[in-house]
Amino acid sequence: MDHSEIISTVIEFADAAHGDQTRKYSPDRYIVHPVRVMETCRQYTERITVLAAAVLHDVIEDTACTADDISVFLDRLMDEPQKNETLKLVVELTDVYVKKNDPAFNRYKRKKKELKRLSTISPDAQTIKYADILDNAAEIPQSDPSFAERYLKECLAIIQALKDGNPELRQKAENRVRAELEKIQSVE
Repeated sequence: MDHSEIISTVIEFADAAHGDQTRKYSPDRYIVHPVRVMETCRQYTERITVLAAAVLHDVIEDTACTADDISVFLDRLMDEPQKNETLKLVVELTDVYVKKNDPAFNRYKRKKKELKRLSTISPDAQTIKYADILDNAAEIPQSDPSFAERYLKECLAIIQALKDGNPELRQKAENRVRAELEKIQSVE
């Protein structure tokens, strides 16, 4: 199977896992976001592990699929080292400090703990995270201005804590977040 066939199969799997989910602020099927994240990553790398993980980055967090489910799925597409690397990246990108796991913590405490955890993820996972932020930073301010400032400040903190991913993409994400923050703050 060549890389494009692998990616197509991964997209089908992720789309099926996300099922009827749509983007929070649009009627688009959820899969449009991970595909855009993957396409952004593709501008900086052709590594199949990074591209597949970009497509799968929200599957564990937002669906009933587990890391084991993804591992079994990837067994038929990749050799063992590629599968393990892809799965490692997906797990690194899966939020741990979420409301259902830590109901006693408010959003601020959960995000602070998550930021500390994110600061230890691999450079490839950081690169995917930059692409994720870049995509969300374009969409959320237009759709939810009242939440956007808080969200963008959280994104900026993440970008400032993650320094090992692709530097060009990191800068692009930081520039987008700062520009969106400026727009919001100039309206206030």
